[in-house]
Amino acid sequence: MASAAPTLTRTETDSLGSMEIPVDAYWGIHTARADANFPITKRPISVYPDLVVGLAMVKQASARANREIGVLDPERADLIDRAAQRVIDGEFHEQFTVGVIQGGAGTSTNMNANEVITNIALEMAGHEKGDYAFLSPIDHTNRSQSTNDVYPTAVKIGLSLTLRSLLEELDLLRLSFLGKSREFHDVLKVGRTQLQDAVPMTLGQEFNGFATTLGYDHTRLTENASLMFEINMGATAIGTGITTHPGYAPAVLKHLRDITGLDLRTAGDLVEATSDTGSFMSFSSTLKRNAMKLSKICNDLRLLSSGPQAGLGEINLPAMQAGSSIMPGKVNPVIPEVVNQVAFAVAGADMTVTMAAEAGQLQLNAFEPVIAHSIFQSITWMRQAMWTLRVNCVDGITANRDRLGAMVGASVGVITALTPFIGYAAAAALAKTALLTNRSVADLVVEAGLMSREEVLKQLSPARLSGLETITAAIPVVASEDLIEI
Repeated sequence: MASAAPTLTRTETDSLGSMEIPVDAYWGIHTARADANFPITKRPISVYPDLVVGLAMVKQASARANREIGVLDPERADLIDRAAQRVIDGEFHEQFTVGVIQGGAGTSTNMNANEVITNIALEMAGHEKGDYAFLSPIDHTNRSQSTNDVYPTAVKIGLSLTLRSLLEELDLLRLSFLGKSREFHDVLKVGRTQLQDAVPMTLGQEFNGFATTLGYDHTRLTENASLMFEINMGATAIGTGITTHPGYAPAVLKHLRDITGLDLRTAGDLVEATSDTGSFMSFSSTLKRNAMKLSKICNDLRLLSSGPQAGLGEINLPAMQAGSSIMPGKVNPVIPEVVNQVAFAVAGADMTVTMAAEAGQLQLNAFEPVIAHSIFQSITWMRQAMWTLRVNCVDGITANRDRLGAMVGASVGVITALTPFIGYAAAAALAKTALLTNRSVADLVVEAGLMSREEVLKQLSPARLSGLETITAAIPVVASEDLIEI
């Protein structure tokens, strides 16, 4: 059996020594060491494409700024610029191989980006990969930068880009619930508080509430995202700006704003900004809020669809798969269930972000990689969960109109609508009688001589019961001592 052909390599050197790097790899020795040191998650940073794009945008803006202020010659700056653009356009993402969770406060991620962009540029210029004498990952691509300003800035840009797709899916889900609210606008049902029968409402009102709360979350996420527009480019290692030209910070901000289209601004105190992760905590908390509210909606959908015979059975969720390996015909609410689980994971990720933010020490938080991973994962999973909830569940929900009508007809809770006319005490006594005798509230009120049947039916109309039409009659309230015994 013929032996495999030997892998062609190139030799790269860093302060620790030399390593052989595959000749066709765009990454280099710093990335190779990180791949060996952090085989933890088996998930490379390329699983978050917007993070890779954010890194490339920072490198591109820095190249333009360095050229503008005269610390990088036009030829090299242009090569870095063009190479970064290719990454922004989606090329070479598979070369971003370092694990999402890593030691070093993101240094390995920054160096992965520096090496890949440098070797793309070298290849474009007709040089061999690894010819760092001509174009260096550190001296040129990382000029005027440190991991400690590049990494958090790239994360903030990447999260802002990823959030756009989440907000789009969130709004589509809101519109799906809104469409159902219109479809069910005339379907009267029994409302419930503390899982006990309450006053009537429409199924449309219930679904409109779902749509409204998702709209509020859209607003809150947008507001909190703006906190991430404050960046610390130009801070370098600890916020003092050591190794940078005085004109670099304003120049790189200008170019980053142009490249990203985001309303970025430089922090007023770069020392504070370099160690602070408060914006990540705030944004993660808002994601958790959205996840918990979405989970509550899914809880409601599971309750409303429970049964179908021995539960509430008010709505039908689309049947997506067989629900049991032992019970024939059983179908479970698998889509809301999976969204619940995503929400639990988002809550856990928020706790991770909180602990990582608190654990930062002195001038730098070394735990930003797990912060970034946690938030990117939450956004990614939430977006995908919203999609499957909308497409595989909400769009196909139907109402069990007959069952809902029967439950409203038998509900004692409708007597609440008559309390402005007969008084609370009379209504309570009649409600007790209705429960004991299994008779209708309407009949009991009429027999007691408290209201005419015409007036009772008017006040118990779907429009009145659901609050869609306000009370206009002015019937005197009957005192409790005048209540006729039934």
